[in-house]
Amino acid sequence: MSTRNELSRKIIEACLDMNRSGLNQGTAGNISCRYEGGMLITPSGIAYEQLEENDIVFVGDDGVYEESKVPSSEWRFHQIIYQTRTDLHAVVHNHALFSSTLAIMNKGIPAIHYMVAASGGKDIPCVPYATYGTPELSDYVATGFKDRNCILMQHHGMTAAGKSLAKAMWLAEETETLAKMYVNLLQTGIDIPVLSDEEITVVLDKFKNYGLREKS
Repeated sequence: MSTRNELSRKIIEACLDMNRSGLNQGTAGNISCRYEGGMLITPSGIAYEQLEENDIVFVGDDGVYEESKVPSSEWRFHQIIYQTRTDLHAVVHNHALFSSTLAIMNKGIPAIHYMVAASGGKDIPCVPYATYGTPELSDYVATGFKDRNCILMQHHGMTAAGKSLAKAMWLAEETETLAKMYVNLLQTGIDIPVLSDEEITVVLDKFKNYGLREKS
């Protein structure tokens, strides 16, 4: 099991990777990992390039966080994802361009490609808007994550989660790729064909052994 400093370093490296890849801009996104009766999460308002291990904030399951530290304003919906899904151990949130574009239009991503099944279902839904950092937004996120591993958030961005930070990052990248495909397809103005629910069910079964694998 990773020590706190090791896990904090992984969070910082993921933040830097997220910005380098174009998944996020500035400090708009946030990342957390489940840790010892709570979670470790990025702080509010500190540029990723300036982050050090000690800046990462521990927030307990009771919502109490470390004195003299301020967690991301989105800590509530990270917490509720862990409470809703005990199988998930890392959460990645960002304002990726194409995912956010669809979210502004309140459009989820339908089964335009079999990789949609990476979400854990037949589509990637867009949950309703609520002001960032509020319990209302957390409730919408919790509903979205009941049977999905990634969602879009209306007028906001995208959130992906996984059994590990590497898997959550992988899913965030896959979600943004699908969003880009869908935005491009929408611009054609034609009816967009989608895979049937029956086919996605087949793919979901195959996906039990698919996706990023990490060496033990």
